[in-house]
This record gives sequence, structure tokens and C-alpha cells, in this order.
Amino acid sequence: MSKKSVEALVEELVLPITEAFDLELVDVEFVKEGADWYLRVFLDKPGGVEIEDCQAVSGKLSNILDEKDPIPQAYYLEVSSPGLDRPLKKDKDFERYQGRLVRVNTFAPLDGQKSFLGNLVGLREDQVVITQEDHEYSIPRDKVSMVRLELEF
Repeated sequence: MSKKSVEALVEELVLPITEAFDLELVDVEFVKEGADWYLRVFLDKPGGVEIEDCQAVSGKLSNILDEKDPIPQAYYLEVSSPGLDRPLKKDKDFERYQGRLVRVNTFAPLDGQKSFLGNLVGLREDQVVITQEDHEYSIPRDKVSMVRLELEF
């Protein structure tokens, strides 16, 4: 089973659990680090996720994964908060965090750079739009590898 298929399947399995606990599913990733595979589920809620939230989702999801056994290889399940520098992936993320400082990384250089730092304007015609001083950047979403909130001090 491909990495993307595992992520999509787990997202489908975990969504009813997160909804039951009034939590937002931020992301699911299935990655190999060294010799080990990790299945990571990132959650959020207004005011922040607490350890009890992660434990509750982890317990329910673990039981479902054990029962259905959809992932052929051994892996470690981790359920956590996405952190203060959370990735923005869904359309609603780009609405919620308008005006915040973000870093946009691209797969290949655009205008000679692969990393853009600026204030998020939002999505416009399938482009991530940010402002940097007096300049506006419109970066095609299919060229974006990652958008993350930046910590502001």
C-alpha cells in the first residue's frame, strides 16, 4: 500500500473519532525515518490540544487499526498537536490564519527562490497569496511543498 493510500485511509478512519471529541484533524502522515515507519496524526482545537485529547484519539484509533489491520508493515502510532508552527493544508486553514506570518516553500525555485516569508493574504484562484513589505506574491498551489505558520516574537 502506498504512503498516500495509508494516509488517506487513516484520515477516513480517524475523522469520525476526532469529530466525536470536537477536535480538528490537521494532518495525517506516514513516514519512514531510519528503519522505522511512523503514523502521525495531528489534532487541534480552540485553546489547544491537551494530552488527554491525544490519548483518547490514540486509544480509539489504535483499536480500529488493530481490528482492520490495513497497514502491512510495523509502525509507531503518534497522536499530537501540530505545534505553534503548524502546517496549513486545507482551504479553511488559509482563511483562519489570514494576516499571520507564514513561510511558503516551493518544490522548485520561483523568481530565483524556494522559500517565501510574508503575511498570508489567503487563497486566490488556487494560488497562495502572501505580502512581503510592499510586494505581493501569488504562488501556484501545485508548486507549493509546504506552508507553515511562523512564530512571531
